[in-house]
Amino acid sequence: MARALLSRRKSLKPELRPRERLQDKPHEKTQDHSHAHLVAPELPELDRLIHERIRLGIVSALATNDSLSFNDLKRVLKTTDGNLSVHARKLEEAQYISCVKFFEGRVPRTEYRLTSTGRRALAEYLDQMEEWIRVTREEG
Repeated sequence: MARALLSRRKSLKPELRPRERLQDKPHEKTQDHSHAHLVAPELPELDRLIHERIRLGIVSALATNDSLSFNDLKRVLKTTDGNLSVHARKLEEAQYISCVKFFEGRVPRTEYRLTSTGRRALAEYLDQMEEWIRVTREEG
């Protein structure tokens, strides 16, 4: 029965061959390495802490607001509690954002603000990205 299933599967699938390497095909052109002497343009090193999508979202949202609650950020970034708290903690450890926890009645609240260090880091990151864009457009 297993052989019957295998033969039926084989007949349903298009013929699959292992990938052939270029050097195995003498009739095909090999890659032209005449551009090997060109030097790639110097690109600025990106701030890896901010470059991650959720963290970039946090600092960007806080840059345009005085402060945002945990729930506001979670809603804006469409992420989970755990994901947001891990990324916010990394930004807080780098002193890019500040976190204040308090109670409104019996309900715990967490509020985030962008620090001056975080604002400078975001401005520098944006400058770096603009440089990447400029170099990419010039090369293209």
